[in-house]
Amino acid sequence: MPSERPPQKDAYGLILEAIDHGTYKPGDRLVESELADRFGVSRTPIREALQRLETQGMLVRDGRSLIVASLDHNALAELYIVRAELEGLAARLAARHATAEEVKVLGQMVQDDRARVSDPAALSRSNRRFHRQIHLASHNRFLIQQLDLVHRSMALLATTSLAAEGRGEAALAEHQAIVDALAAGDEAGAGEALRRHISAAFEQRLRLDAAQD
Repeated sequence: MPSERPPQKDAYGLILEAIDHGTYKPGDRLVESELADRFGVSRTPIREALQRLETQGMLVRDGRSLIVASLDHNALAELYIVRAELEGLAARLAARHATAEEVKVLGQMVQDDRARVSDPAALSRSNRRFHRQIHLASHNRFLIQQLDLVHRSMALLATTSLAAEGRGEAALAEHQAIVDALAAGDEAGAGEALRRHISAAFEQRLRLDAAQD
C-alpha cells in the first residue's frame, strides 16, 4: 500500500500570513530563494505566489526586486472608507441572519479579550478573529470575499492602532456594543456601531502616524 504524501504547503498563504503577522513589514525585500528555504517549498510555487501578491498590490517592484507594499495617507483613507461600509453591511446582515450560537461566540470573544488588553499583538490577532466571525455571521459569501480582500490589505499596516494607550479598552467596549446590537437583532444599530468602531480605529491610526512625522 503506497504511503500517503504529506500535504503540499501553500506558498501564497504562507507568505501572506508572514506579512500579516509582521514577519515581513512594509518596505522589506522578499527574496525567492530565502522564502523557499524558510518555508520548505520549491522556488516555482514561491515565484507564482510572489507574482500573485504583486498583482494584488501586496508587493511592489523596486528595480528587479519585490518589496512589501506600504499604504500612503490617501490609500489608508480609501481603505478605511471601504472597510467601514463593508463591515457595516456585514453587521447589519449578521443582525438579521446570525444564529444565537454565533452571537454567543462573539460575546465570549469579547470577554476573553479582556485578558489581552495589555498585549496589543495578541489583542490585534484576536480582533481580526472577531471581525472575521462577524463576516461569517452575515451569511453572505460574496460580501465575505470582498472583506477578505480588504483585510488582506490591512496586513500592509506596520503597526496596530490597539497599541495606543487606552485604545484596547475602548475597542472592547465598541465590540460589546456591536454584540449587544446583534443580540437584539437591531440591524441599523449593529451597522452604526461597527462603523463607529472602524472610524475610531482610523482616527487613532492617523494620530499614531502624525506622531511619527
